[in-house]
Amino acid sequence: MQDEHILVIDSLTKKYDGKIAVDNLSLSIKRGMFFGLLGPNGAGKSTTIKCITGIGKITAGRIIVDGFDVEKEYKEARGKVGLSPQDYNIDFFGTCEKNLDYMAGYYGIPKAIRTERVNELLARFGLEEHRHKKFDQLSGGLKRRLVLARALVNQPTLLILDEPTAGIDVEQRIALWGYLRELNQAGTTIILTSHYLEEVEELCTDIAIINHGKIVAQSTKADFIKDGSSVQKKYLAITQTTV
Repeated sequence: MQDEHILVIDSLTKKYDGKIAVDNLSLSIKRGMFFGLLGPNGAGKSTTIKCITGIGKITAGRIIVDGFDVEKEYKEARGKVGLSPQDYNIDFFGTCEKNLDYMAGYYGIPKAIRTERVNELLARFGLEEHRHKKFDQLSGGLKRRLVLARALVNQPTLLILDEPTAGIDVEQRIALWGYLRELNQAGTTIILTSHYLEEVEELCTDIAIINHGKIVAQSTKADFIKDGSSVQKKYLAITQTTV
């Protein structure tokens, strides 16, 4: 029977040169959630994401993604996750088509299926006419779309978005919100980190706040905004009292 939790982080600790970046953190996320993971710069969000995806080595604790241990069953766990990073770790001189095809090859998707998947994603994200453009020739909005499309090439059950709308204008941001809602409604669990707190309030159903490597608050969005409050007000009140 499928576990109701797609992500289980159990007592995660991560140290860099003896300094604690994530401190005995535990968090469980149910399937189908649109989950906001918030925190100040240096709070431990990116480190936690790196551990979930296997990029960062866990000092202590364990992480289970869709039933697979990210350390003991790395390949299976990594295949369940799609990551859209804040920084562009992509071939700037590769075309849209090439970047998607390369990532599909990384996941071992056979050529015939790979071509079909690439074409599907180019169409889905309005990138067909830009198929042969190099990444560095794209506008900011198109770059974000391509990075998101690349994160979906392996059809992940868990999609992690790290500042997915950074640097794009309001119209493009709202369009991207539409894509994300559709993905979530189709069954993809999404974890969103963003400094645009109105974005979190608009999209997420549940929210957790990390500060100093620990979860300092976790609840539904409805609880965060009750009594006329907002995610931003609640976030500031919580982070300023946990300095």
